Amino acid sequence: MEKGLSWPCEDELKGLRKIVSAMAGRRPEEVRVVVSPYRICPLGAHIDHQGGIVSAMTINKGILLGFVPSGDAKVILRSGQFSGEVRISVDEVQYPRPIRKNSENHASNSQKLQEDCNWGNFARGAVYALQSRGFSITQGVIGYISGSEGFDSSGLSSSAAVGVAYLLALESANNLTIPPTENIEYDRVIENEYFGLRNGILDQSAILLSRHGCLTCMDCKTKEHKLIRPLKLQKFYKILVAFSGLRNALTNNPGYNCRVAECQQAARFLLKASGNENMEPYLCNVEPEAYEMYKGNLEPLLAKRAEHYFSENKRVIKGLEAWASGNLQEFGKLISASGLSSIQNYECGCVPLKQLYEILLRAPGVFGARFSGAGFRGCCVAFVDADFAEEAASFVREEYLKAQPELASQLNPNSAVIICEGDDSARVMQQK
Repeated sequence: MEKGLSWPCEDELKGLRKIVSAMAGRRPEEVRVVVSPYRICPLGAHIDHQGGIVSAMTINKGILLGFVPSGDAKVILRSGQFSGEVRISVDEVQYPRPIRKNSENHASNSQKLQEDCNWGNFARGAVYALQSRGFSITQGVIGYISGSEGFDSSGLSSSAAVGVAYLLALESANNLTIPPTENIEYDRVIENEYFGLRNGILDQSAILLSRHGCLTCMDCKTKEHKLIRPLKLQKFYKILVAFSGLRNALTNNPGYNCRVAECQQAARFLLKASGNENMEPYLCNVEPEAYEMYKGNLEPLLAKRAEHYFSENKRVIKGLEAWASGNLQEFGKLISASGLSSIQNYECGCVPLKQLYEILLRAPGVFGARFSGAGFRGCCVAFVDADFAEEAASFVREEYLKAQPELASQLNPNSAVIICEGDDSARVMQQK
């Protein structure tokens, strides 16, 4: 396993504190830093919103938010990725800002979402979440937020990482001690209530609960979680993140919220068929035996969505066992099978991402791969034998350039495929 956390490095922290010090007229040692990592989901794709069992871990890339308490109600923010300065006040009531209809494209958990809805709205959403849950926040922050340099975060849950960062900063400034399990709920409020997205709690859970060297398992129905550390890994691993060059979701996909609705239609039918129509229409409320008995009566589209849910749940359970025993070969096979089901049954992904997925499966030392997110933009992730990580990264860069020369040429060769390690949960760092 990795021997220690490599991100953020001291130079990154010093640079961030220097910027905030200049913004606020305060000493660098007064600057606090929120570290909010990106997440990957090896198994459990697209079932969190149906109360399924998911797995996740954070990687050593993500969001850094340097801040100081402002001393009054003002929030003043600047960004390393977006222009302008955001100014809001925590004593002003914030209201929800739904940004899409059900038929619109899926852009959640992405930098694109931040651009579409004005990057400052994530801070407003954090204020809204705390206000709506009864917290009296009187002190704002002066801060500077930035994502990992040269790193396209689409498909890695950057919007959840940003929301968590703002929550932790506001809570720290107001001396609020809130457990991670509650902050999962507050970040869900930002995405579900403030922005109107119908996603689940996988992203927030991974960012707030993960531990270095562990796989986080989350039951999205009961909200129970556990951290699984392998007794002994048969091989050391790294995580490859390979980017497609697609930064905008394609316009010919049916949309994220639409798929959620289809899963619920399938659940409603199966629950009614099994005499449980009074239960909430989520697939987690359908007994596996009832699914097997009545699945043949589902219309084809809904049958595919249900098949993905139930088969993915099984893969997660098997994957947790493989991880716990250190069997990365078996763990990887299940990841790849998850990717295939996402394509065939959940029907997400586009040609470039599917090609990238297939290239990763052929790369030397790769245990398993799938695209991260819905596969309409962003990246694929893979677990790879640490001894073959560099070779695999070179292979993927070369093969993707052949498959998609136009998209690949837009990528920085130094960051087209990045070798990552596992990380810890989101936290606030103060100068020692």
